[in-house]
Amino acid sequence: MWVVKLGGSLVSDPLLPSWLDLLAQLGGGRVTVVCGGGGFADEARRLQALWQFDDLAAHNMAVLAMAQTAYQLHALNPALQLATRKADIRRVLHSGHTALWLPFELQRDEPDANTNWGHTSDSIALDLARKLNAERLVVVKSCSIDPSLSVAELSRAGILDQRFAALSEGAAFPISLLNKDDLAGMRTLLLDEGRYPAG
Repeated sequence: MWVVKLGGSLVSDPLLPSWLDLLAQLGGGRVTVVCGGGGFADEARRLQALWQFDDLAAHNMAVLAMAQTAYQLHALNPALQLATRKADIRRVLHSGHTALWLPFELQRDEPDANTNWGHTSDSIALDLARKLNAERLVVVKSCSIDPSLSVAELSRAGILDQRFAALSEGAAFPISLLNKDDLAGMRTLLLDEGRYPAG
């Protein structure tokens, strides 16, 4: 099973339908999609800067931003099936479909180590991949990605969030970063893994 994180910057990108078609067609039964918050999360940041409310409220707003993006992607491609809990994800995958995660379980009543902007949808996708015992995590970004850079260097450059590098240490699965233009690379990964399943 794979986790594929689609950056929120893709929500208004002309390539988005092609990504959704690819993940629906070749990811059925093995891919869970995690959405970035995109402009919805940007609005939470803007309002927090304006009104100076705490990170707990901003975190919950950002979680809802990820859910809003998931609802948008589902509307664009209903073949992607919404799933809220781990059991729901497994049920969707078992039915042969691609799961689209609604992260409501991440909302909090009290602050913790993850209720801050240093822990974004990148690290959330990594956390989910660990919880699901994923075989691969793919993070799709709109920015260019230098393949020679390590995960730590990508975090320092702001391409991945501040906590991602530390959280990724010891991960039992490969982590791939792809640019949004690399649909062919994603297709190749999915097809090759289909021929040579992990394990």
